[in-house]
Amino acid sequence: MTAGTSRPLWIGAVEWSALLGFVALWLALAGRLAQSGPGGDLWLLPVALTLGFLAGDFFSGLVHWFCDSVFEEETPLIGALLIHPFRDHHRDPLAMTRHGFVEITGNSCLALAPLLASAAWLLPEPGAGAPSARLVLATILAFSFATFWVNQVHKWAHMPVPPGAVARLQRGGLILAPRRHALHHRRGGRAYCVLTGWMNRPLDAIGFFAGVERAMALAGFRWFSRGREWDGLPAPEELRSAGGTGR
Repeated sequence: MTAGTSRPLWIGAVEWSALLGFVALWLALAGRLAQSGPGGDLWLLPVALTLGFLAGDFFSGLVHWFCDSVFEEETPLIGALLIHPFRDHHRDPLAMTRHGFVEITGNSCLALAPLLASAAWLLPEPGAGAPSARLVLATILAFSFATFWVNQVHKWAHMPVPPGAVARLQRGGLILAPRRHALHHRRGGRAYCVLTGWMNRPLDAIGFFAGVERAMALAGFRWFSRGREWDGLPAPEELRSAGGTGR
């Protein structure tokens, strides 16, 4: 949806509700983890952050592949809500840079809030003597935090001139860099992961998504996209020429 186009008020209400619900649940779970005491489990933090961010990057690629490759924009319900935004960003790569923060993050919060609510309900108390429970909860928190930022990081990767601090994170490889994301927008490009991009090289090297498509076809799945009409379009100019904003 481009700037200046009015959006139904109920969509904004849903996005705000999802965002506030996500923040409340995340803080409640983080408080539960903090109250359990650090004990001798300080090693859990780097392990949980690594696992959470790798899982977040992989999940971003899986969703991106699905929305680019499965069903059509005319598919009932899912087409308008999920498939169209991903296909449209190939036709107009700058469109998402005109979306506000709540619009960008609202869909992620809709998916993450049930995960956090389930964790709050089902996970045992992460006591100091239960490192496995603490690790699981810390990893869920890291994953949900990372995934919350996926669409915003993707947006920054499409911006001709991102904020200075963001550009430094891109150059350091800590978040998706425009030059790396440009690979996705070229003919035959995979590189679906859009959080850090760390998972793109190993997944593409083993042909992961092509393998998933073959397995689904062998299982009788027939609802792949009729054709990626954007395939073969040149990479967006702001990505190709972004040598100063990313590797």
